[in-house]
Amino acid sequence: MKNASQIINIIQDKPQFSKLNKVSCIKKIQSLLISPVQKMINFAYIKDNTLYFVFNHPAGKQEFDNNIQNIKSALKFAPPIECEGLNIEDIRAFVTHTPKTKQVVLKEDTKQTYPERASGEFIIDIKDEKLNSLVKSIRDIIKEKNDT
Repeated sequence: MKNASQIINIIQDKPQFSKLNKVSCIKKIQSLLISPVQKMINFAYIKDNTLYFVFNHPAGKQEFDNNIQNIKSALKFAPPIECEGLNIEDIRAFVTHTPKTKQVVLKEDTKQTYPERASGEFIIDIKDEKLNSLVKSIRDIIKEKNDT
């Protein structure tokens, strides 16, 4: 009986799943880069035997450009196992200036409530009868809410 990784490898070798090989190759090459550069990579793709890295910050591209010859030579002499079927001839990088957008999902039914912090223990020293009765009714409401 075959285990899960063997089944995945068999599926990836089929022509209809060739994009999975490209994605795994790109992920492997990204994992070989240093961590700060990895964090600045927005996405990567392969087009016309050229591997493109899209950065979200110019400093990441500059650091990548400083090491691009080392990366190219390493890929030509010892390509990762995931990149065997792909013929990557060139590597390029550019910076995108479009901001990442996050999709915010709002729940309509959720209502945020907070516990009452007032205890209703305060002295009412108001001489106006209407205002005095209004403040007393507010105090009673607060006390009633704390009791439940």
